[in-house]
Amino acid sequence: MTNKLKAALTVAGSDSGGGAGIQADLKTFEALDIFGTAAITCVTAQNPDTVNAVVPLSPDLVAEQIRTVCQGFPIAAAKTGMLYSAEIIEAVGKLVCERIVPIWVVDPVMVATSGARLLRDDAIEALQDVLLPHATVLTPNAPEAEVLWGHPVRSVEALKTATRDIGRRFKTGCVGKGGHLLNAAHDGDTVTDIVWDGHRLHECVCPAVPAAETHGTGCTFSAALTAFLARNHPLHDAARRAQQFVSQALRNARPLGRHTPLRWRHKGR
Repeated sequence: MTNKLKAALTVAGSDSGGGAGIQADLKTFEALDIFGTAAITCVTAQNPDTVNAVVPLSPDLVAEQIRTVCQGFPIAAAKTGMLYSAEIIEAVGKLVCERIVPIWVVDPVMVATSGARLLRDDAIEALQDVLLPHATVLTPNAPEAEVLWGHPVRSVEALKTATRDIGRRFKTGCVGKGGHLLNAAHDGDTVTDIVWDGHRLHECVCPAVPAAETHGTGCTFSAALTAFLARNHPLHDAARRAQQFVSQALRNARPLGRHTPLRWRHKGR
């Protein structure tokens, strides 16, 4: 592993509350000693409780942000988060196909922790047709895995099957995030993420962290995964490290007003 500074790109929406989206991604990159760059897809008016407004940027502007960043920096890995519309997904998908970035982590963001829809209904088909088959790795949580798999995901065993089948369907790596599940097999005291590396399944298990809020954990996980992949970690190891990073961010959370936001601290490389 080299000590040379790495750069990563996030393509996602702006969270005015600072806890998710572009803001969480850039904080994560910085905490992991990655130079972060960004292409904003949407501007939102939100806090951990609610999303009050979403204004998408033009697909051409989203694409131009990505191109311009890649012209200026050697981007080792990129991630996508909130893409919102079929038009933005198609614009990003074209650039993913051009392979101007070698690694693409696609977080299929559909619904915010608050319950607000972050992906239009007409965009789900475009996501599956245009973007997911060209990704390096997908990071669905259990509800997103249900949409992509087409069956309920209510247990770790179901998450294993869904993760493998989604990875095979789109011919990508896949990390099924188990934070939404109560892991009865481990007495409910652990969180299990499932990693499909294209050949076999791996389990990443960590102690559950009692948390007042989980806003931003999905974005933080996919950004941390991107950072570790940029540093050439194998997928299952990058996923394990990303899981640990999110766990630490939850443990570091402190009350601030009515909320208890994650705190991103340096964990080294």
